[in-house]
Amino acid sequence: MTKNLLLGLMLVCSLFTVGCEEEKTTTKRTREYNAMILTTASRKLSSTYSATIRGKQDVDIRPKVQGYITDIRVKEGSIVRKDQTLFVIDQVPYQAALATAEANVDVAKAQVDAAELSAKSKEMLFEENIISDFDLRMARTTLASAKAQLAQARANELTASNNLSYTLVKSPVDGVVGTLPFRVGTLVSPSDATPMTSVSDNSEMYVYFSMSESQVLSLKRQHGALENALQELPMVELQLSDGTIYSEKGRIEAISGIIDPTTGSVTLRAKFPNHKRLLISGGSGTIILPHRQDGCVVIPQHATYEVQDKVYAYKVENGVAKAKIIGVFEISNGKEYIVESGLMEGDTIIVDGIGLLRDDTPVTIKEFVTAKKKK
Repeated sequence: MTKNLLLGLMLVCSLFTVGCEEEKTTTKRTREYNAMILTTASRKLSSTYSATIRGKQDVDIRPKVQGYITDIRVKEGSIVRKDQTLFVIDQVPYQAALATAEANVDVAKAQVDAAELSAKSKEMLFEENIISDFDLRMARTTLASAKAQLAQARANELTASNNLSYTLVKSPVDGVVGTLPFRVGTLVSPSDATPMTSVSDNSEMYVYFSMSESQVLSLKRQHGALENALQELPMVELQLSDGTIYSEKGRIEAISGIIDPTTGSVTLRAKFPNHKRLLISGGSGTIILPHRQDGCVVIPQHATYEVQDKVYAYKVENGVAKAKIIGVFEISNGKEYIVESGLMEGDTIIVDGIGLLRDDTPVTIKEFVTAKKKK
């Protein structure tokens, strides 16, 4: 009997030991995680894009005639108006050329008058059968030649007059003068590689930035066409290089229809007012594009992971974490994703410690995290 009692005790101990080991194993496999029950909300996300700033018109000022600079009437950074004189090129040779051209016109006029008198006289003589038809035709030919020479002389006079006017190098637009690489006494010509200066019309500024091909395709899917997107896209902000936000908002008014083969991106242009002339052509900044979406499912980015350009999240189903491929909206704020597919309202996802998770891992919910409400 003592032997049977001993065997019974050993059996109980064995069962207890197995039970403890199973409990330890179960406890080891099942871990606690914070989770979130997905709900719909409204989000205003902002995406940023590196940008370059250009004047509405950046015009290189080049001479139309060759000559020495005799006067510079502006300074670097000066605000100028359209048709304001910037430089004066030596006018003496062009004044002489114009005087010569005007004299040639006078000579040609006199020749025309003389040819007209001769032609009229020959017509009268021909009517009286004093001269032959050949003489009359020669008189008329001489008159036509004189008139042609007068037209050529007047064309030369116009060219000389224009060349003289080109010695006054004027601004074609309102704007701000750039650098002045030449000084008084420098010989300039239309063939020079370096312009005399540049004038930037910065009453309004063009800010250029790029989007990826996939982002532009997303805009097309959302709005139906890029033309519709331009009308419906919200106003954008510009962050300057010092980190401050420019006081005026801009509007995207152009999207390039060509994808840059080297970068795979599409160039967009936003226009900003620049009444205070704070923006400078050639500067840089960051475009901030807001995006509002109502009734969407939003999840934290730290609750996801990526494998081969696919985004995954762990959905809890019957106490087990299931890895789900989700589709997310292209534009994000760096902290959240707007979910377009793979998850829906009411689903439960793991929000932390996902680096330790594996697919089909049993999980226990430690605490439910509530998404912050944003508008």
